[in-house]
Amino acid sequence: MLSPGEEENHSEIQESNNDEHQSLAITNYTGEARDDLSASINRFVETLNYFNLRNLGYPSNQELKYDGLGALLNYHINNAGDPFKGSSFGLNSSEFEVCVLDWFAKLWDIHKGHYWGYVTTGGTEGNLHGILIGREQLPDGILYTSQDSHYSIFKIARMYRMQCVKVATLISGQIDCNHLKALLLAHRNKPAIINLNIGTTMKGGVDDLDLVIQTLEECGFTSDRFYIHCDAALFGVMLPFLKRAPKITFQKSIGSVTISGHKFLGCPIPCGVVITRLKYINNALSKDVEIIGSRDATITGSRCGHTPIFLWYRLKSKGLKGLKKDVEKCIMNASYLHGRLRGAGIGAMLNEFSNIVVFERPQLNDDNDDFTRRWSLACQGKIAHVVVMQHVTTKMLDSFVSEFLQKRFQAQCIADHVGSSNCSCSMHDGFLH
Repeated sequence: MLSPGEEENHSEIQESNNDEHQSLAITNYTGEARDDLSASINRFVETLNYFNLRNLGYPSNQELKYDGLGALLNYHINNAGDPFKGSSFGLNSSEFEVCVLDWFAKLWDIHKGHYWGYVTTGGTEGNLHGILIGREQLPDGILYTSQDSHYSIFKIARMYRMQCVKVATLISGQIDCNHLKALLLAHRNKPAIINLNIGTTMKGGVDDLDLVIQTLEECGFTSDRFYIHCDAALFGVMLPFLKRAPKITFQKSIGSVTISGHKFLGCPIPCGVVITRLKYINNALSKDVEIIGSRDATITGSRCGHTPIFLWYRLKSKGLKGLKKDVEKCIMNASYLHGRLRGAGIGAMLNEFSNIVVFERPQLNDDNDDFTRRWSLACQGKIAHVVVMQHVTTKMLDSFVSEFLQKRFQAQCIADHVGSSNCSCSMHDGFLH
């Protein structure tokens, strides 16, 4: 719960934001003094600091240390074209970009000379590119994706005008391969383009790659009649550092993988990485462009040249040991939150290998929307979740649970969403909370 001082500070920030909107207005007259501009930015930083203290619901790592890269902001850096070819625009960071791509290629077991990729604007662009490759390989293919997939997948299906079949999920959020099998058999005359979730958005459910491939084979789909894209936005960097976790590898029959760079790695600018097999980047997906002195094979034209450097900087400064330590910290603190919620009589679920804690959507005495926004909670139907990232401390989690309990007046039944064993309503827990 917020202390009186924090409540007062919250009110002051809200009032300040209303005033600030007026001062941010851009006129068509003379330029403003640098001191005035700095004051506006400083006020905005205060707002960011306030909300960052309760940033729980979205997978953005706020533990950022990039002071050494400030000089880069004095340059426009543009990575138009193929990172492996560079471009005639000298202010590019292709060398950094290729180093980042090589790191991920090694992480996912595909050798240099056999893969291609680039740094994207985020996970959605990675999905756009991966599914586009699948469609180009199998033009009449049907896109299969689970009902728990990120909303970008369904948007992409509309953009590409692809037939999209929604597959049911298990309680964990993982794709239901029995339902997938029935759907594949019903459409066996057309190739299959599969979007797999390596960590679903809401529950952190990891689709079983081996079981999906087995299901395809049992339904008579040979490797030339299916394409698998892996949306690994958050977990793609985490799972390789967890013992016994499912393995993402190009040694299996996958076509592409994408992650988000601003999530676990904590790049301050939204970005991502997509890796695919070099053999897919053919004439249909790439074209030499004389004016940039490179090859166009990406979704966007001009691409941010700063993000590859930020990603390179984070990977180099953390190292494998640092990343492993970060993963273990997030998993441990997620388990701590799950235990606190369950111990307090709040229905909650935590998948194995996940830092996403799912719980009953707050039903509070006061304005429910104010509570969810103050803690930046992501909600869907009767459930909400906290994504325990590097900046999230046990003190922050204790404060969240304390405020939740003080304002909560009703327990919801969420058995249909998390299973009866994870629900704390009177019907499933045996007593009222």
